[in-house]
Amino acid sequence: MSLIKSISGIRGTIGGPAGDGLSPIDIVKFTAAFARFIAGNTSKNSRTIVVGRDARLSGAMVDRLVCGTLMGMGFDVVDIDLASTPTTELAVVWENACGGLILTASHNPRQWNALKLLNEHGEFLSDREGKEVLRLAESLDFDFAGVDELGKVYVNTTYNRRHIDAVLALPLVDTEAIRNAHFTVAVDAVNSVGGVIIPQLLKALGVEKVIELNCTPTGDFAHTPEPIPENLTGIADLMATGVADVAFVVDPDVDRLAIVDEHGKMFGEEYTLVSVSDYVLQHTPGNTVSNLSSSRALADVTRARGGEYNAAAVGEVNVTTKMKETGAVIGGEGNGGVIYPELHYGRDALVGVALFLTLLAKSGKTVSELRKTYPAYEIVKMKLVLEPTTDVDAILAAVKERYADERITDIDGVKIDFTDGWVHLRKSNTEPIVRIYAEAHDADQATALATSVADFAKTMM
Repeated sequence: MSLIKSISGIRGTIGGPAGDGLSPIDIVKFTAAFARFIAGNTSKNSRTIVVGRDARLSGAMVDRLVCGTLMGMGFDVVDIDLASTPTTELAVVWENACGGLILTASHNPRQWNALKLLNEHGEFLSDREGKEVLRLAESLDFDFAGVDELGKVYVNTTYNRRHIDAVLALPLVDTEAIRNAHFTVAVDAVNSVGGVIIPQLLKALGVEKVIELNCTPTGDFAHTPEPIPENLTGIADLMATGVADVAFVVDPDVDRLAIVDEHGKMFGEEYTLVSVSDYVLQHTPGNTVSNLSSSRALADVTRARGGEYNAAAVGEVNVTTKMKETGAVIGGEGNGGVIYPELHYGRDALVGVALFLTLLAKSGKTVSELRKTYPAYEIVKMKLVLEPTTDVDAILAAVKERYADERITDIDGVKIDFTDGWVHLRKSNTEPIVRIYAEAHDADQATALATSVADFAKTMM
């Protein structure tokens, strides 16, 4: 069993003793703590919290516990049922709610679930705020409401359609161009909520033929849900038969978007953000942001379009904070997470799909041809397994000193920018490892960079 408490929320495996996973007792404790935090940290007059969930098998059980606990804390609940993470984020704002809870473990396997915590803006709590929720939970510093102050639950299942309508209304989404392109589009939604909303979006965009793979929201994931190449052999094999122009793959809560070309080749999860950003920058000159472990290609296309690129620490809330500071017109994370402030500050696969299809239609190119127009980079990933006595800070300090002649960024671990690539080392929040990401113009060069830095780091252990 596992229970992980971090900046991205509280996630754990279902089952086992309390405190050793995401048990019913833990769900109630953390939900009550969140409600207590929201009560003291909102500017809203209402006491309403929005709850949405992905389709995983434990979702109904967790939803009932969460909604009941919020009622017990004196909050009214707008339960939007099966909904994506970005849909829930938008619903918080549209409901004028004081917060939100998303019940999803994102790309984690079927035995996991999680509570993701949103403020009144439909955005994730900061690290400081998240730590305060954890403190309240551990100290049990909250009181439940008396019988006359209990909250109520209201079910509202209209937000999928409202989210789609908001995407269609974006000025850079051209439904006429998409309709006239007569695309055939395949979708793999790993049997979660993307199987409901992504086909609906595609049809609303004017796509006449949609091929659905794993689009029944049973929560019984058809493959490991993280949308990375080794998990996407089914959709790749389907596309290799030539049945569609493009395929879109989303994770269980629909905030990450992977693209597969007409031959069944991966577009590259980093290039979801790169391509969509390039399209936005063509029409809206400005700045961009991604996290330190994302591809240099975004910086390249941003500067080519006359904008400024900035890097943020890993974590969506860190990216959105930097986007607001720098006035970025688009940003996100290299795992396929597109954040477009024109709609909201949250990773949103629906926005990614609509903007990419518009770009593809207007370009007159195939997906594989479009991919060749962007700077070519390859990212490799390694890790250092830590001993209990390992001083990670000392290792990172030594690496920083060893490569002091290169451009160093230390807002999140240590990133070394070389002329032809980079290496980023950061301590994992969930495992006793140091993650090492490296990028260069080809995989061999990236591997060589990562290996060189890793070998030096090992001498410090």
